[in-house]
Amino acid sequence: MHNSYPAGGFGGAHIDGMWQAVEELRSRFEKRSGTRAGRGEVRSAILALLAERPMHGYQMISEIEDRSGGSWKPSAGSVYPTLQLLVDEGLISAEESNGRKTYSLTETGREEVAGADASALWESAEPAAGFAALPKAGIELAQAAAQVGRSGSPKQVQEAVRVLDEARRRLYSILARD
Repeated sequence: MHNSYPAGGFGGAHIDGMWQAVEELRSRFEKRSGTRAGRGEVRSAILALLAERPMHGYQMISEIEDRSGGSWKPSAGSVYPTLQLLVDEGLISAEESNGRKTYSLTETGREEVAGADASALWESAEPAAGFAALPKAGIELAQAAAQVGRSGSPKQVQEAVRVLDEARRRLYSILARD
């Protein structure tokens, strides 16, 4: 990053390029955020939620995302086929009302989930080492750098470049350990 910013600060095309870089960073991290769970984990999560109360599919997706701290949001493409499979197995039933299916556990389903520890399920959905926090921090750093570039004086821009260079070196030093 050293000498990658003009000494006189940003302006015109330079600031447009910075915002473009921020948006590219955001899109790259957003694609990677969260974790992918296997069908067994989606199945377990659905059964755990329905042990508490009847829900429709969208509610389950939102609840899984909330309980995992935003690190796991199963897609409709994994939830709805799993719901159908659980209906076919007789573990849950579906009741349609106002064009929306609400799912609930059957007696067989209640027996299946009896004694299961749902809290372990949500904990296991969290990404290793808080990965979900890294993209947010990176995006916020890039936004702050863009703000300094847009409205800072030449001296402030130079100081920001030094801070960013140091941050980059320190990040690489984290990877160099162990």
